[in-house]
Amino acid sequence: MTAPQTEPLTDPLVAPETLAAAPRPDHLLVTEMVQPGSRVLDVGCGDGALLNLLIARRGVDGRGIELSQSGVNACVAHGLSVIQGDADADLAAYPDDAFDYVILSQTLQATRRPKAVIEDLLRIGRRAVVSFPNFGHWRTRMQFLTEGRMPVNANLPEAWYETPNIHLCTIRDFVDLVEMLGAHMERAVALDATGRPVRVNAPWWFWNLFGAQGVFLLSRE
Repeated sequence: MTAPQTEPLTDPLVAPETLAAAPRPDHLLVTEMVQPGSRVLDVGCGDGALLNLLIARRGVDGRGIELSQSGVNACVAHGLSVIQGDADADLAAYPDDAFDYVILSQTLQATRRPKAVIEDLLRIGRRAVVSFPNFGHWRTRMQFLTEGRMPVNANLPEAWYETPNIHLCTIRDFVDLVEMLGAHMERAVALDATGRPVRVNAPWWFWNLFGAQGVFLLSRE
């Protein structure tokens, strides 16, 4: 199976220089995947940086759910509509097709039931955007091989005894899960360690080796 060709990260709605701080590359990519004016739920929204970017650049009707009280406080302080909640426990309360997009950015690996969470994303939203660190990246493999320890790097910065990550996966693992669920992959992008797209129309094993992150736009079949 060959990975889809990536596209440049461009956004004609708002020039980058108008923003107070430079957005993260993966946040820019997620924002590009969302249609303007959409209803969006950001699950595990952290301090609200992505949700704020979506509102500013895409004019979305954005809502958020975040587990940490500090994250909720940061979001509310910036005027964002965010509630405290747990992706594993609270998504079941949302009705079908409540949003156009449900986003899970860099949170999948911290959930207790990743498969059930993805199923809920696709039930609640007409589309789901999922991003995660790729545990199959060559640097991670090299750390295992040379040091024999759990890797600590830019995408996995916490030590094994402090990390919230409990279900790390590779890009290949995620693709297998998407196929198992019968979901449609509308777009898939691998970002390298610098945040730039791996601009090669290559097999999944290549992305699995050189992609530091995976970003996927999914929909129900």
